[in-house]
Amino acid sequence: MFCAATGFAGTPKVGTGRFEAERLVPIESARRIKVHFNADRAEALPWKFTPQQKFVTVLPGETSLAFYRAKNMSKKDIIGIATYNVTPDRMAPYFSKVECFCFEEQKLLAGEEVDMPLLFFIDKDVLDDPACRGIDDVVLSYTFFRARRNAQGHLEPDAEEDVVQKSLGFGEYERSPKAEDRVPGNSA
Repeated sequence: MFCAATGFAGTPKVGTGRFEAERLVPIESARRIKVHFNADRAEALPWKFTPQQKFVTVLPGETSLAFYRAKNMSKKDIIGIATYNVTPDRMAPYFSKVECFCFEEQKLLAGEEVDMPLLFFIDKDVLDDPACRGIDDVVLSYTFFRARRNAQGHLEPDAEEDVVQKSLGFGEYERSPKAEDRVPGNSA
């Protein structure tokens, strides 16, 4: 929530009331910024996830609509959730999402394929930031993960901790033993 409100660490601002009409006026005299789209997914999520366009070019203050497509390749209904990032990270405070599939979990039925919209703009205040003056290219990157809830809304009963950790990208890292596995008096 902190990152979404401040733009910290390349997280675009969302839900900040920044969408008033004067913000959504394209600055015709400004240079266009090329926004590239990237799509990844965790290994444990059997979905195909791709951007429907490689890039768009936008003026600061101009809204743009882009689409991603997701397909559930499994025979089970699955809920996924997307995280996102903007690079270079100094552009994140100016990258604002009006509507995005990443705001909520997405449930795909077995074999279902859906288009997922994204409506965004780059705030015209970017023009006043000396750190952003030479930036002509921005990358918006999404990664979809399997949600810890199943398609019925219950916690995944079959998702063992090692599966969850692998889904989150931590499968190769050694973890400390669980409290119930520790032997009293042993500091392992």
